[in-house]
Amino acid sequence: MEQQGSVIGSFIPLLILFAIFYFLIIRPQNKQRKAHEAMIAGLQKGDKIVTNGGLIATVVKPEEDFIKIKLNDEMIVKLDRNFVARKVETGNENA
Repeated sequence: MEQQGSVIGSFIPLLILFAIFYFLIIRPQNKQRKAHEAMIAGLQKGDKIVTNGGLIATVVKPEEDFIKIKLNDEMIVKLDRNFVARKVETGNENA
């Protein structure tokens, strides 16, 4: 019976370590990923975005897998939705 208590006692530090790992790393990453997916799904025509490459562009037409963006007055390109880093809020264009 004494060995069984020892086995349970040896798993307690592992459980505590896993709980700390979950609350400090896994859970915040999941929340950030869900917020990013919601932001991408909510993109509309006229929204300003920043790409992963650092380009600031304006959304012309959101499509299913790609987004048509305008880089300047003449240049319109397609961008994969996964390469949108963030949406630029109005008033933060120069920040």
